[in-house]
Amino acid sequence: MSKYNFFAMVNRMKLIDRWALMRNTSKENIAEHSHSVAVIAHALALIGNKKFGKNYNADRAAVLALYHDTTEVITGDMPTPVKYYNDDIKNTYKEIESAAGERLLAMLPEEFHTDYKPMFEKQDCDSELWALVKAADKISALIKCVEENRMGNREFDLALKAQEEKIASIDLPEVQYFRTHFLPSYYLTLDEHTK
Repeated sequence: MSKYNFFAMVNRMKLIDRWALMRNTSKENIAEHSHSVAVIAHALALIGNKKFGKNYNADRAAVLALYHDTTEVITGDMPTPVKYYNDDIKNTYKEIESAAGERLLAMLPEEFHTDYKPMFEKQDCDSELWALVKAADKISALIKCVEENRMGNREFDLALKAQEEKIASIDLPEVQYFRTHFLPSYYLTLDEHTK
């Protein structure tokens, strides 16, 4: 048996469904979600650079986002209401995520550990990028709520309002630019997009 199973484990992201506590009209797995978060984090970095004089590494933001939920191939997706129910659960889950990250790193040859470690252990030098990834994660969750709501799934009504409020309260100009200029199009139908 190979001891270098890292990429095979990462490939299993497509098997971990999100939003398990809610009825979904369309399932979403963590691979799809991570792609969405990467696209948005990359966009937020570019917006920050072009519109607000920031100096983000947009490519690195995208890569961090691609891996931001990878530990869930070991832990599964813990629903947000459970994960953040109280500080004890939140801190315990962070410890579990950390152990899962260490386990995944151990599935790589030693020479690659320093390359992948920042995906699982946040480095101070990436703190601004992780803030973009966190914002992109919330935007992606809002988009999922919008999609479910547009399909008539009332299960997501409260989540939609909560996510809209979260995005509106993020104090990053690139997020507010995205919210103003790009988010409205997610509420449109295909016919409205192509008109």
